Amino acid sequence: MREALRLAAHGRGRTSPNPMVGAILVRDGRIVGAGWHRKAGTEHAEIHALRMAGELARGATLYVTLEPCSHTGRTGPCAKAVIEAGVRRVVAAMEDPNPLVSGRGFQMLREAGVEVDCGLLEPEARQLNEAFLTWVTKKRPFVTLKMAMTLDGKTATADGESKWITGEEARLYGHVLRDENDAILVGIGTVLADRPSLTTRLPEGNGKNPLRIILDSKARTPLDAPFLHDGAASVLIATTEAAPKENVDRLRGLGAEVLIAGAGPTVDLPLLLQSLGERKICSLLVEGGSTIHFSFLREKLADKIYAFIAPLLVGGKSATSAVGGEGFSRLADAARLTNIKTEIIGADLCVSGYIGK
Repeated sequence: MREALRLAAHGRGRTSPNPMVGAILVRDGRIVGAGWHRKAGTEHAEIHALRMAGELARGATLYVTLEPCSHTGRTGPCAKAVIEAGVRRVVAAMEDPNPLVSGRGFQMLREAGVEVDCGLLEPEARQLNEAFLTWVTKKRPFVTLKMAMTLDGKTATADGESKWITGEEARLYGHVLRDENDAILVGIGTVLADRPSLTTRLPEGNGKNPLRIILDSKARTPLDAPFLHDGAASVLIATTEAAPKENVDRLRGLGAEVLIAGAGPTVDLPLLLQSLGERKICSLLVEGGSTIHFSFLREKLADKIYAFIAPLLVGGKSATSAVGGEGFSRLADAARLTNIKTEIIGADLCVSGYIGK
């Protein structure tokens, strides 16, 4: 099962809105087939493993990270293929929470005489597909906040200088996160200050560009913003009814999609996330700025944080902090991380963790 989970992770950032799935076929103590789901709309992990095994699949045990599907979507039902291949036993890490599958795949297998066990390494399987599980159960994307700061928590100097706080290795890691997520979000303040392209730039040149979302309550996005003209990925401007119609019309005229999310004065984040969920956006990377970070935390809409901390001290009462807004007035209300992981990336420290609800 650990090998199946390792294989499943090869699909990270490519299978949405499907889950990442790995499958291993074992017969007489040796692996005879292996596979993983590569991309939404293509064959599932079980089919790749069955094809590799051929006749050796008959009487084998299938280890799979998620319950085999029982319905016909863009591909056929995997449970049926497993039965027809003569697999004797299926060991799954977890049941699929998707209402189209949930328990039905196991039922189909058992009715055909296939032995089924479920729950092996389930916590690991759930973490692997945390974005998919959030999307299926909460109807919104899994939200990750990503921030880069100095040791004293500043994202820029008092004069606004921010390039670059962290080193090249940490910035590359940030592009890996972009590659793994369906969408990236920044606020109009970041757009006006930095003129970002919001693309994925990896050394191999094969990174996936996510949907680019701008929180812009008054549709102030400059018409010459790079992301409106490069054609690298779609652009969604999330604004409000307070935005001047002429601004909205100009942005739409340049090919951006404009979503009216609330009456104002700020974008209605729950409404925005609901809309993204309906569009099958399963994962969202929020890159700030500081007010937006706090808004997601205050609304309890953030699921995970990556904080890149550089060994710098800049000080300054007016220097921007990683999390701004009005802040929490009580420590008991503050966002607290769990399952914390720390690692050194170049000269910087990366602290990641999940936000307790």
